[in-house]
Parts: sequence; structure tokens; C-alpha cells
Amino acid sequence: MEALEVLLVVLLCAGAIQGITFGIILWKSKGPHPLANRFLAAILFFFSYRLIVETMKIFELGRYDFWYHVLLEYNWIYGPLLYLFVLSYVRPKFKLQRIHLLHFIPVLIEVLWSFFIKSQNFYWDGTRESLSWLGYWGYVVWMHYPTMFVISATLIIIYARKAVKALNQALNDPQIRIIPERVVWIKRVIQVLLVFTALYLIGIGIDYFFFNYNSNLFYGHPVFVGMAAITYWLGLEGFSRRNEDAFRSSATVSEKELEQLRPLAEKITAAMVEQQLYRDPELSVKKLADLLETKSYLITKSLSAVLNTKFNDLVNGYRIEAVKNLLADPKNEQYTLLSLAYEAGFNSKASFNRAVKKITGKSPSALK
Repeated sequence: MEALEVLLVVLLCAGAIQGITFGIILWKSKGPHPLANRFLAAILFFFSYRLIVETMKIFELGRYDFWYHVLLEYNWIYGPLLYLFVLSYVRPKFKLQRIHLLHFIPVLIEVLWSFFIKSQNFYWDGTRESLSWLGYWGYVVWMHYPTMFVISATLIIIYARKAVKALNQALNDPQIRIIPERVVWIKRVIQVLLVFTALYLIGIGIDYFFFNYNSNLFYGHPVFVGMAAITYWLGLEGFSRRNEDAFRSSATVSEKELEQLRPLAEKITAAMVEQQLYRDPELSVKKLADLLETKSYLITKSLSAVLNTKFNDLVNGYRIEAVKNLLADPKNEQYTLLSLAYEAGFNSKASFNRAVKKITGKSPSALK
């Protein structure tokens, strides 16, 4: 075995072992999101399975032998698993129901079709006539074209969009009371899988159009190294977050109190949007309470119970949006980012940097 092949085996096996190990831990986890942890574990298991299959091919196993017929494709399962993982994570009362199983119909189709196509080898005697019309053309489309991979990528993109929509709905729903900072990693998971999908298609495309599925560079699938890296990272990410609760406790706020606090939350939002109070660098909870003729503790309680945020995060969120709007105006090109931050209401460079990093997860320069 050449050095490049040895390195590839090490990378793929490391990713597979990591995925299986942390998958088992997540599956057994009794944290605040047990069902979500199991969906994430399932993603890790299927990623690891794919890495193991690819490793076996390096050792000439699974190429029209016994393993070829046993190891079926499950490429269409990643999208549904990603969506249900996010859905179960951001909905506190989520329960897996029969209707959710409909998302796995494409997976069942892929498994049955894969089994049918591979079974054609038992009938083929070297001539086209030995196979049925469906068997022959099904084999050609399935094995000689990147059909399954294109469908897999399409499903991931579709379900990633559904996952983003579910996440945004949860963030904007006052009844769910989700903590925004605790779901940033979920957004990161979705983004990474979308980038991987794009690279996967590029790798398959290069292998198909330029090498006719006969390239020797990582056996035609260089993106499997990326899959190993993602499996390794995803295992660590899930492991570190397995006991983290994404929801605020609502035990101290009754439904009656919530109804009383909602009008105040609307007044706060109106004051920020219409009066742009956030531009005041000295704005405080007490100052806002005086302007709205209410008590400071009611401001704090309303922000927490209805808007699921803290005073500083709310104000800084508006200030950051103001900075973005100022940056978008060509008339402000001659001004520095910090000067625009001061105009938006920030009172120091340090507070501006901290706020941008906390709320957007990026550096201040990324606002440009």
C-alpha cells in the first residue's frame, strides 16, 4: 500500500471511530435534548458507515463481491436527519410522530432501488439481453451517472432550508423562549453541511466528467477526507453541547403575567424602532423605564419573558443593524467603522467589538 493510501485510511478510520464513539455517547445522553442528540448520533453513525465503506474499497472490498451486495447506499438520509435534528432541538415539546417518518420515504426508495440494481449482477451474463429493460437502464443510470449523489445533495439543500426556517421560527416565537446564543452552533452545523454538499458535488463532478469514475486520487472521492473531518468535528461539537439547555426557564412567569408583559414589550420595540433610543450611548434600563413611565424590573422581566433577550443584547442588536445601514450608504465611505459605531450608539471600541462578536459570532470587520 502506498503512503497516500495509508494516509487516506488513517484519516477515514479516525473520522469513523470518532463518529461511532461520540454517536454512542450522544445516543445514551439524558440531557435536555435527548431526541435531538439521537438524531445527531444517527448522522454520525451514517457518516461513519460511509467512511467505513470507502475504507473497505481501498482494500478492494465491496467491488462486485459479497460486500458489494450487502453494503447498500444511504446517501438520501442525511437531509431528513439534519432537519429532524434541528426541529427536535428548537421545539421543547417535539415528539417523533408517524408523519415525520414520511421524510424517510426517499431513503426507503434508495435502499430498495439500490438492492434491485445490485441484484442485476446475478442475472447478467455479459449481454444486454440477459437483463430486463428496467434492470439494464436502471443499472446504467444508477451506476454510470452521478444520479444518487445529485439527488442526495438536492435533499440536503432542501432540508437545510427547512431547518433554517424552523430555527428562525423558534427564535422569533416568544412562547418557545429559546436562548439565541445557544443555537449559534446549530446554524454552524447547517452551514458546514451545505458547504460540504457543494464540495461533494464538485468532487463527484470532477471524477465523473474528467476521469469517468476511474480517478486514482483518493479513489475518485477526495471529499471523503472532508467527510472524515466533519464527522470528527461534529462529534466533538455534539459532545460538548449534549447537556446544554437551549431554552429559558419559564417557571417564574405565568401565562397571565406573560399577557400583562406583552404590551410593555411592544412599547419597548416601538421606542427602539421609531424613536431610535438605542442611539443614546447612556441608555440604561432605568432611563428607558422612566421614558416609558414604568418600573425597571418590569422592563427586565418583559425583555426576558416576551422577547427572550437581555437589555444590553437588545440595544446592541439595534445598534449593530444601524451600523450595517450606515455602511450600506455610499455617503459614509469616508468614515471609519468605529466612527459609525459611535454614531449608532456604542460608547467605546471595546463594547462595540464585544457586542458584534457575541451577537453575530464574527469580527467587527465582517460587517463590511
